[in-house]
This record gives sequence, structure tokens and C-alpha cells, in this order.
Amino acid sequence: MRYRWMGAAVCALLYLAAAAGAQSRPCTLTVHVNGFRNQKGELGVNVFKTPEGWPEQNEKAFLHLGFPITGNELSTQLSLPPGRYAVVVLHDENQNQKLDRNFLNVPKEGFGFSNNPRVMLTAPGFDTAAFEVACPATDVQIHLIYK
Repeated sequence: MRYRWMGAAVCALLYLAAAAGAQSRPCTLTVHVNGFRNQKGELGVNVFKTPEGWPEQNEKAFLHLGFPITGNELSTQLSLPPGRYAVVVLHDENQNQKLDRNFLNVPKEGFGFSNNPRVMLTAPGFDTAAFEVACPATDVQIHLIYK
């Protein structure tokens, strides 16, 4: 009887360890961006896990990456643990890793957010752009906005 309980306990521990390992395994997030007005510069991609630093503080992003632009559309695959994220992209035409603005504070470069929220005078909040990344794969479509 004692060995039966030990066997059941070992099986339960192995199951929990396998389940925990499956959840900590990275998932693939594919970010599809369209609407480039030209092929100058690069596409900056910031992935945030929390509202802290959202959307323009690159150093507070969970991931901060740049990709060359080769056409009107760009897709990139990122490896992330499952969870809630928000993505902001920037068509960084002069490659200075920030959104340039004119004297009226209007953006001079293209930008976009996950969930493609309507953008008026300010950037949407983290919660508006947030979505769940699940394994094995999640896709996000982002259309660039030029003001």
C-alpha cells in the first residue's frame, strides 16, 4: 500500500514538472507590419511585458530590436515565454532609435501598436495594445501610421 502511494506521488510530481516545463518553453510571436511609405532606415520593434516605460522607453522594453526594411511589408519571428505583452513598432527612417517629432510634437516617422488602436493625440495605453502570447505560436498584425 505504501509503495502505491509513493508511485502515485512520483507520477504526480513528474506530471507537474512536465506541465511547468511546457509553460516555460518559449513561444513564437510573429509580428507582421505593413504600410511602409519608403524603405529608408529600419523597423524598430519594442515588446513590453508591463506598462513601465510604454511605449517609448527602449531600455524598459522586454525586447528592443531593429530590422532592415526590404519592401512594403515586414514579418519577424520572436521567441517569448507565454504571457501578456504589448508591441510598438517604429519606422525609424534616420535610425536614431526614437520617434522624431516636428515643432508641434506631431510624429514625423511611422509608428504602430499591437491591436491597431485608433490613435488621436497621444499613444494608446499599454492595456489597449496588450494581448496574450500563447504556444506554440501567436501572430500580430500592425499597420503603420504616418501623421
